[in-house]
Amino acid sequence: MSTTVQTATEIRPFHVEFPEDALAELRDRIAAARWPGKELVADRSQGVQLKTLQELASYWENSYDWRKAEAKLNALPQFTTAIDGVDVHFIHVKSGHENALPLIMTHGWPGSVIELLESVGPLTDPTVHGGSAEDAFHLVLPSLPGYGFSGEPVELGWDLGRTAQAWAELMRRLGYTRYVAQGGDVGAGVTDAMGRQAPEGLVGIHTNLLVPALSGTMPTNTDEERAAAAQIATFGQSGNGYFVEMATRPQTIGYALLDSPIALAAWMIDHDTDAYFKIARAFVDGRPSGNLTCDHILDNITLYWLSGTGTSAVGRTGKPTGLTPQPRAVSPCHLRRSRSASRRSRARSGEHRAAGSRRVTRTSSTSTRSTRAATSPPGKSRRSSRRRYERRSGRSVDRRVSGAFVWARRSRPPH
Repeated sequence: MSTTVQTATEIRPFHVEFPEDALAELRDRIAAARWPGKELVADRSQGVQLKTLQELASYWENSYDWRKAEAKLNALPQFTTAIDGVDVHFIHVKSGHENALPLIMTHGWPGSVIELLESVGPLTDPTVHGGSAEDAFHLVLPSLPGYGFSGEPVELGWDLGRTAQAWAELMRRLGYTRYVAQGGDVGAGVTDAMGRQAPEGLVGIHTNLLVPALSGTMPTNTDEERAAAAQIATFGQSGNGYFVEMATRPQTIGYALLDSPIALAAWMIDHDTDAYFKIARAFVDGRPSGNLTCDHILDNITLYWLSGTGTSAVGRTGKPTGLTPQPRAVSPCHLRRSRSASRRSRARSGEHRAAGSRRVTRTSSTSTRSTRAATSPPGKSRRSSRRRYERRSGRSVDRRVSGAFVWARRSRPPH
């Protein structure tokens, strides 16, 4: 029996290496794409514009190099472990700084662990990036079930809460007895669920959006709030087509996402007006916005294609977003590194049990994100909301970071 338990919970090293045939097939499918006629309007109101997608396809076929993305992934310690019947892929980077705080950070849709790679250095070794040793984290970056290199659930029920429970189990297996959690978009929903479940060892959460604020009516007391409410109204009228399709007919759109790289790319860049224009400028005008370069954009899309997760990531097993969609323009959803002013204790971590390196050898494979304003419903101040939360949950609000609250237990361990 002990052998069975150990096998079921073992942590296995993971290595990414797709066969060259898979990359050649991807280029062939791009080259063989059937293109529709040009949109009949001058703006993007009919969807992704033809020129944008053709420029993206040309770069993808002729200039893009997936092997560079593979090298970045393989430069970091990667692992898989089976949790609740699903193989969960994760990156685990330990900081060299004493008293680093363990942090599990979750991506969203249509994101992946790839979009979090730039955060590894600043979070695990902040002194090299202008921070101090007390800002350091041991970093755990899991791939959501059905995304990237994690396994695809074969049953319904993998909602935010179930994923939150899986993440708590992952941190337990890694030996972390005190840790924090962070997430954006779908990852914010998972992180919020972790905060509500309060698993043993979790002492605080940070989200790129304040999930509880999504269920109420948006306030319109200031010019900024009225502008945000107008953006949400516009989004609800003409910008949420992708969300409705994914929430109601994920299998239908999944056929195209798994079979056509052009369809996959179009679907992934169409969800967000702000991001769409930045992506269009990168490919059409050669003007990337920050790190939103052609290569970084295609790293994420190519991961979805090669891993064959275009269908499984759009919500067949449990409505993965679990959130009311809002436009990114309300509150940009880029990850920002924040300095920690809170006290830290020594994090105890376990050693990985290696069971042989695993290589990805799938022969072919194949999906985008929004944000929300962290505001309070009319007539309910943030202060009163926090007080009600504290009374009901026995937890207190430590501070605000990037428009979201960090919740912490009242009974903190000794420092």
